[in-house]
Amino acid sequence: MPDPGHTILAAARDARPLPVLPRAAARGLAFRRMSEDDLPFLGDLYASTRMEELAALPWSAAEKSAFLEQQFRAQHAHYMQHYPDADWLVVERQGAPVGRLYLERWPSEIRIIDIALMPGARGEGLGRAMLEDVQDMAARDGLGVGIHVEHNNPAMRLYLRLGFSKREDKGVYHLLRWDAAAPA
Repeated sequence: MPDPGHTILAAARDARPLPVLPRAAARGLAFRRMSEDDLPFLGDLYASTRMEELAALPWSAAEKSAFLEQQFRAQHAHYMQHYPDADWLVVERQGAPVGRLYLERWPSEIRIIDIALMPGARGEGLGRAMLEDVQDMAARDGLGVGIHVEHNNPAMRLYLRLGFSKREDKGVYHLLRWDAAAPA
């Protein structure tokens, strides 16, 4: 039986207004809250971010698929457990899902839990638009922006160009942080 307290908290979270992301909207993106029906798409999105990494492994397609499904389920469960107050957003373009943007607001920062786009939506400036929108949200509220980024993630260059700096080496990941410039 569902925990009534959890259900009430989830309903309150889902009643919050969606984050305003005007740059992304100007590029044709729309955002909506994730639902259970999105899990197959989100699993495919997750797999698309790991394909290059798995290409060199001598596994069959079925083995790779099973591994990616297990890893996605583990990541999803971890996110749901450790970021209970997050905005779980599915990114859409022309009514079709093309990505995800997971955000949680903390006292000192907006944490980007995850940001990812399907291969066909990458390289068009869409990720940059979303990141700059998150930076604007944070700056308005006097917050920073934090994100964990894998060392070999090609998007690392984008984060650094946008003013993020490496704050901590977490093994496979760097913890990056962006802070708005102080007013003159």
